[in-house]
Amino acid sequence: MEQSLEGVKVLELGSLIAGPFAGRLMAEFGADVIKVETPGRGDPLRDWRHIYEGTSLWWRLQSRNKKSVTVNLKSEEGQAIIHSLVKECDILIENFRPGTLEKWNLGYDTLSAINPGLVMVRVSGYGQTGPYRDKPGFGSVGESIGGLRHITGYPDRAPTRVGISLGDSLAALYAVNGALMALYHRDVRGTGKGQIIDVALYEAVFSLMEGALPEYDKLGAVRERTGSSLPGIAPSNTYQCSDGKYIVIGGNGDAIFKRLMDAIGHSELGDAARFQSNSGRAEHADYLDNVIESWTQTKSLQKALEVLDNAKVPAGPIYSIEDIVHDPHYMSREMINEFKLNEDEALKVPGVVPKMSDTPGKTNWLGPDLGEHTDEVMKELLDYDDEKVHELKDKGVL
Repeated sequence: MEQSLEGVKVLELGSLIAGPFAGRLMAEFGADVIKVETPGRGDPLRDWRHIYEGTSLWWRLQSRNKKSVTVNLKSEEGQAIIHSLVKECDILIENFRPGTLEKWNLGYDTLSAINPGLVMVRVSGYGQTGPYRDKPGFGSVGESIGGLRHITGYPDRAPTRVGISLGDSLAALYAVNGALMALYHRDVRGTGKGQIIDVALYEAVFSLMEGALPEYDKLGAVRERTGSSLPGIAPSNTYQCSDGKYIVIGGNGDAIFKRLMDAIGHSELGDAARFQSNSGRAEHADYLDNVIESWTQTKSLQKALEVLDNAKVPAGPIYSIEDIVHDPHYMSREMINEFKLNEDEALKVPGVVPKMSDTPGKTNWLGPDLGEHTDEVMKELLDYDDEKVHELKDKGVL
């Protein structure tokens, strides 16, 4: 089937997480993504987390559908190659520290002069301007100064992290969103002109902080760590079952709360005047949590889920990746895919999000070996012959 980004050419100069995750999302929907890596070393992600047959399994997912090309960006000849590739591309993604590409003669002023329609996506810790622009910034720092880490964890313990690179992933989502809006402006509105998409990791995190800013501005309220509860919205928490497993229950809608109380044998609370609105329930959140957990502790996780599902109360188990792999809903939604890793083995990888009825995303190949597509791209896109490619490899440019 046709894919929504077929025909869009993307040049990815970034490494590790935020920039490459943006490239991955575009590649999943048909964009031709050319990933530029350092000769001999490649993206450090190739060596992160769990290694299988010499390569990170994370890499195989993060770089699926991309073409790997090795170019020395610090060399003049390497920069000339990027200049030539930019003529053929719609989008360039980079996540170097601000000023790095300018130092290598690859800044937006230079590249847009070569291709005025180029959309340049720049992902960095603090953005391209401001007093912090030159500071190194990883997703962990973005999560910290963006406000997320301050509210993550329990009030009597140090702030903690979510178990994934959330700040990087959020920045990548904004990067893709901005790039596609820029393409719409360029092509559908017919301006023909590209632009810079400036994504700061901390701003991507800060944008998700709900009402924290106006609450502080008008009421002086500072959100703090509250563990698994949801202050001001009740009941909504994690509760332990009789088998030691945990269930998440969201009974905070007015009608849902009444169904929840009926289901757990406390209809009198569902009918009580003081609990008919969220504000009343929030005042007594601890009491309601105790009532609910007194019930869950008499039921196994599966029995509690059965009761609450029948009562149409939002509830769910806390899944590990092992639980996810065996869940029938994941399978029916094609969120657990298998793709050929080598001649003898397949590798499970996540399905593509979102689901599109006419132009769905898909996995065409797993993350490539370092420089696997260098010859192909140099010959097909830049019309280099074998002699030219070999010469540049001998010089360490490719």
